[in-house]
Amino acid sequence: MNITSNVSKPATQGGSTAPRARNGGEDASPPSSSPEYSLQPETTRVRIILADSEAIFRMGMARIFSGESDLEVVAQTDTLAQTLSAVAETPADVILFEAGLSPTPAEAVSEVARRAALPAAKLILVTPPAGEQETVDYLRRGVRGILTRTVSPELLVRCVRKVAAGETWLDKQGVNWVIQAYRSQALQGSAPKQHLRLSEKEMLIISGVTQGLKNKDIAREVGTTEQVVKNYLRKIYDKLQVTDRLELALYSMHHRLLDGYVPGPAREPRQTPPVPAEAAEIAQAAMAAASPSSRVRPSSPKPQGHESNPNDR
Repeated sequence: MNITSNVSKPATQGGSTAPRARNGGEDASPPSSSPEYSLQPETTRVRIILADSEAIFRMGMARIFSGESDLEVVAQTDTLAQTLSAVAETPADVILFEAGLSPTPAEAVSEVARRAALPAAKLILVTPPAGEQETVDYLRRGVRGILTRTVSPELLVRCVRKVAAGETWLDKQGVNWVIQAYRSQALQGSAPKQHLRLSEKEMLIISGVTQGLKNKDIAREVGTTEQVVKNYLRKIYDKLQVTDRLELALYSMHHRLLDGYVPGPAREPRQTPPVPAEAAEIAQAAMAAASPSSRVRPSSPKPQGHESNPNDR
C-alpha cells in the first residue's frame, strides 16, 4: 500500500502551487515540466463528488477545484441519502465525504463504497481529528484519504490528485497507526495454521468481514440471522485470538486464511437420495392400483374369430 503523508513535503505549501492556480482557467497549456500536470493527461479529468453538510465549505471546495484544469466536480450533496443516490447514479473517480453526514460514519463509509457506480472510485473522508481505532477502521472499510476542515487549498488539491492516482493520504500520525496495526497483527496468532479448525460457515463469515460487509449483509449471504452472525464472530475471535473485525481482517490477510478457499452454497437444503426411474414408476403404479376409483373389473376373454350373434343368446 502506497501511503502519502500530507506533511512529508512541506514545500507544497505556500507559493509553490501558485502557478497551478493561475494557469487553471487559462487556455494556454501548462508547462510540461510541472510534476502536478504530468500525473494527469490534459484530456483526463478527475471527476469528484462533494458530499458535505456545510454549504460554505462545499462551495469553497468546488471553487478551488474549478481553478484546476484536471479536476471536475460532477455532483454536490448535503445529506447521506442524496450522497448514496449520487454515487450510485454519477460515475466519479473521487468522493469527498463528510463524516458528519451520518451518526455512524464508519457504516456510512462502507455503504457509500458499496453503492459507488465505479468500483474503482476512491473515497476521501473529511472528519474531525480521528483516533487510532477510527483511523485504521476507516482504512479497512475502503477510505483512501483522511482530511480535516483545516486543510489548506494546496494540500486539498494535492490529496485529491494523489488518491485518484491510487495512493493513500494520511497525516504522519495516521501512517504510524497503520504501521503499528499491521505490526501488532503480525505478532499475534502464532498458532500453526493446521491447528485451526474453522467450519464452512465460519469461513463464509470471515470472507464477508474481509470484504467490509456489515453483519446483516453477511447474514443474507450465509442464509441466517444477524444475531447468529454475531455469535459466530465471537467464536471466531476466540479461536484466532483477535479482539475485533479489524484484527480479524488483518489476521486473515497475514495468515492467508482465504487462499484457495472456494465458498460453497450459503444455503444447503436437505439432500434426499435419488429415486431410480423404475422404482418411481412401480410406486406410481402401486398408488394407482390402491385407489378405488382406478380399479377395473376383469372381463372374460372372447374367442378369436367369433362375432357376437343375437341368436346365440
